[in-house]
Amino acid sequence: MSLTTADRARLLQLLRDLSFERRKVTLASGKESDFYIDCKRTALTAEGHVLIGRCLFDRIRKLRPLVRGVGGLTLGADPLASAIALTSFLGHEPIDAFIVRKEPKGHGTGQWIEGRRTIPDGSRVAVLEDVVTTGGSALKAIERCRAEGLLVVGCFALVDRGEGGREAIEAQGVPLDALFTREDFLT
Repeated sequence: MSLTTADRARLLQLLRDLSFERRKVTLASGKESDFYIDCKRTALTAEGHVLIGRCLFDRIRKLRPLVRGVGGLTLGADPLASAIALTSFLGHEPIDAFIVRKEPKGHGTGQWIEGRRTIPDGSRVAVLEDVVTTGGSALKAIERCRAEGLLVVGCFALVDRGEGGREAIEAQGVPLDALFTREDFLT
């Protein structure tokens, strides 16, 4: 078993143990569901952070030329971007992280995206999402990145719930690559 295969298997186990719950919830999309996955519970552990960085960077590094930045709508994408930035640097293929705000900064520059200083206009970037349901958070991040002059060449997620998000994201010309799907949790 390769390191990435072992990492992916261990990450799925952590997500199942720490992040997955069978219960009725209302999701950010407003939809009701009988299960919930809070990836931050895994992403904010030391082991989860390392595994997310390894697994997502392995997927992202296949984009050529390599993207200049990774990020997404705060808060779900933040630990993912951090993990990838660290892993990519250690792998000698540095990719910087950025954070897309939900609202522009209320003072100073009024910026929407943090971390742009090292990611110039026209740079190829990947948008990140922890869990894709309708794709709303990723779509907001894609829209904001494009408005800021960045070229979004891919969207990467930990989990695709299979509830229309992939189709919505890909309708914007951005392919979605998810490490896991709902079936990985509900079987």
